[in-house]
Amino acid sequence: MTELVLAHEPILRLAAFLATVAVMAGWEALAPRRWRMLSRMTRWPQNMGIVVLNTVLVRLVFPTAAVGAAFWAETQQMGLFHLLALPRATEMILSVMLLDLLIYGQHVVMHKVPALWRLHRMHHMDLDVDFTTGLRFHPVEIVLSAAIKFLAVLALGAPAAAVILFEVILNTSSVFNHGNVRLPAALDRVLRGIIVTPDMHRVHHSVIHRETDSNYGFALSVWDRLFGTYRAAPAKGHDAMILGLPRYRGPEDGGFWAMLLNPLRS
Repeated sequence: MTELVLAHEPILRLAAFLATVAVMAGWEALAPRRWRMLSRMTRWPQNMGIVVLNTVLVRLVFPTAAVGAAFWAETQQMGLFHLLALPRATEMILSVMLLDLLIYGQHVVMHKVPALWRLHRMHHMDLDVDFTTGLRFHPVEIVLSAAIKFLAVLALGAPAAAVILFEVILNTSSVFNHGNVRLPAALDRVLRGIIVTPDMHRVHHSVIHRETDSNYGFALSVWDRLFGTYRAAPAKGHDAMILGLPRYRGPEDGGFWAMLLNPLRS
């Protein structure tokens, strides 16, 4: 059974990913939230090229990723949940919530530690924010994130099913909350009480520093509210706000190799 789940885990994640991308691409075409500064054909090849590189790299460095760690921890009876002997449903819920909290904390650290910000700023250099921005992370950051999740899963003894569910939620949330899509204001208010919506997360991509240092969450919105990093809206409004970073705004900064080498720049 273990081998069967491991064999199909990439297919499950890929199917969820492709379905989310298809929905978001169509939604952005039909109901965009903002006008684009650059055409999709200018940005998408670079952003999707980064996705392909990251996918291959993570599979090479962590062949079974966090799911394999969960199975190994279960065979070894290793981790917090194996000591507590909680009901399976409780372990599932706590695993998803704690791993999401971990991603929130990791995101904050990426902004606060200068060496890590050099890696993370590639994500923020995008002058437009759409679903492809949610996939645009430096390969070194992706490997670090995978290693942190790997260790967290071992420490928790998280069930493999919970880890698979979390990975699907994380990927889906990142694609969704970066979407350049329009939601009715009333629906957005209801949704952001639970999850991070595109209008909520877009504030985080503002060129204004105090707005960049807010709304760090990926899936659940509770962490920003709990730790005081929540900001309801950008000062200039969503239509007038400027996205990206003040410094890296030229066409020479958006190329595939320029993005990969950006952490080496002062």
